[in-house]
Amino acid sequence: MAASLRCFLRSGKDVVSALGRREFHRSAPVAVQVTVRDALNQAMDEELERDEKVFLLGEEVAQYDGAYKVSRGLWKKYGDKRIIDTPITEMGFAGIAVGAAMAGLRPICEFMTFNFSMQAIDQVINSAAKTYYMSAGQQSVPIVFRGPNGASAGVAAQHSQCFAAWYGHCPGLKVVSPWNSEDAKGLLKAAIRDDNPVVFLENELMYGVPFEMSEEAQSKDFTIPIGKAKVERQGTHVTLVTHSRYVGHCLDAAVVLSKEGIECEVINLRTIRPLDVDTIEASVMKTNHLVTVEGGWPQFGVGAEICARVMEGPAFNYLDAPATRVTGVDIPMPYAKILEDNSVPQIKDIILSIKKTLNV
Repeated sequence: MAASLRCFLRSGKDVVSALGRREFHRSAPVAVQVTVRDALNQAMDEELERDEKVFLLGEEVAQYDGAYKVSRGLWKKYGDKRIIDTPITEMGFAGIAVGAAMAGLRPICEFMTFNFSMQAIDQVINSAAKTYYMSAGQQSVPIVFRGPNGASAGVAAQHSQCFAAWYGHCPGLKVVSPWNSEDAKGLLKAAIRDDNPVVFLENELMYGVPFEMSEEAQSKDFTIPIGKAKVERQGTHVTLVTHSRYVGHCLDAAVVLSKEGIECEVINLRTIRPLDVDTIEASVMKTNHLVTVEGGWPQFGVGAEICARVMEGPAFNYLDAPATRVTGVDIPMPYAKILEDNSVPQIKDIILSIKKTLNV
């Protein structure tokens, strides 16, 4: 009896010892889902904390937490001197922001929508964009103009323009157009740190969309270089060049077409000015076909510029078919939903244009 008890206790000790040595299965950490809204909020929060010269001003950005809640919590954290509510006077507060930048601060000037930036376009272009050149490099203007750009939903003609081509036309500005959460955070942090005026074009319909955020992107040191595009999907048959919300449309179209044996390479421009022509040309030389996709109007648009740059460069000789553009329709935005849907690119429009380009 005593011997069997000793045997049981010994075996029990061995089991406990084995359990102590045993390691539990460790799965890969779950990717963090972050909305574009929260990514922008993180970027501003981190830069406000990092540099006391950074401040935010605009309509309803402080006590109301922003019209789209992008600045949620920042007023409570940083107070009235750094998160400033303004009257409904775009020309006025944009001018104040430009003057503050000339005096050595780093303002983030929020337009409730970029349609309202038309009220302040003299400050953006004549005061901000041209001063560094006109002062022979002696006076920099480190300012970010940010807010939602392009068509939203049900807001009709005066609130639905894409300003990528408008501001991309102007030397002296950098123009950024993010798609997902990593784009939004990394590019906004880079824009705030940049010594040049940056027009930062967000999209209202993307604010609430969650994306996986890598561990690297969660770092306070994470930035994305302005002027560098990203190949979101590798392909061999056709190059799709796009920006903002339509990156998602192009990726969806690529998934559909891959089932038919057509592999699309999708390029997320990220930056409108300076344009990453090298990445576009390298892709066109590989696929021999080009389709551009944007929500703005066709005439003198981003796609028109891309087509011209490809035609003028070495990639032109690699094209097996004319480049084609998918754009918004050349009319003021209608209010009726069915007309609105037919006025901006849909996935079916992208697929049709690709098949036309490939002659299939």
